Amino acid sequence: MRRTAPPGFPSQRADAQPWGRRALAGLVGAGAGLLSGLFGVGGGIVLVPALVVVLGLDQRRAAATSLVAIMPAALVGALSYGLRGEVSLIAAALLVLGSLLGTQIGVRLLHRLPTRALSWVFVAFIIVVLIGQRLSAPGRGGELALDPTRCAGLAVVGLVAGVMAGLVGVGGGVVVVPGMEIVLGAGDLLARGTSLAAMVPTALSGTVSNLRRGSADLRIGLLAGLASAATSPAGAALAAGLSPAVGRWLFSAFLLLAALSVIHRAQRAGEGRG
Repeated sequence: MRRTAPPGFPSQRADAQPWGRRALAGLVGAGAGLLSGLFGVGGGIVLVPALVVVLGLDQRRAAATSLVAIMPAALVGALSYGLRGEVSLIAAALLVLGSLLGTQIGVRLLHRLPTRALSWVFVAFIIVVLIGQRLSAPGRGGELALDPTRCAGLAVVGLVAGVMAGLVGVGGGVVVVPGMEIVLGAGDLLARGTSLAAMVPTALSGTVSNLRRGSADLRIGLLAGLASAATSPAGAALAAGLSPAVGRWLFSAFLLLAALSVIHRAQRAGEGRG
């Protein structure tokens, strides 16, 4: 009788993967962890296409495996920022509350909007963020007074992050970091640290759901995640060493890369349907 692997664990074919592919998973995770610490993002914008191209996972499995890897990187990155006092747990909780609702809205819109429009929704959002960044001066101040107006603003930022995540599968720090900087006037390091803290419960919830469905490659995800966790503090330290202006320019370049990645994935999906 042929034995099958339990849900969430690699099959016999995955067990037979050469160590070279597992090393590649580690390298991909290390790069994502560096970006996670540097920009306060999950790194999924790098992990998902890399897992598809380098390790041959399909899009759905790559997205689920990416979430496994993001969780330890976000946790270690948040701790790195937190040790320097650059995390607001109350702000992170408000962001999570908004994103939980926003994700449901985004998923509903996903099934109503034309497929070709989805990538351009994200690109339009990136353009708005880039313009907003150019109109506001980057700062490093770490204080965020949580009055009722700012609390509502945090929930709205989380809501937008959830909607974008549900629509195009990219959210988290790509939305939260510029949202906290532009809308709430938070310092760049505080925005990144709080973004990572908000990412932990979201990634944990998604990972548990994916493992129950057997849609994630647990071994590859853990390898990439351990590598991400190892390099995330280095990214956080690098962020602290950069001036706010340089950090913002680098983050703008990252946003452009994210937009190009979403467009490329949408074009490939369209070619596949054709």
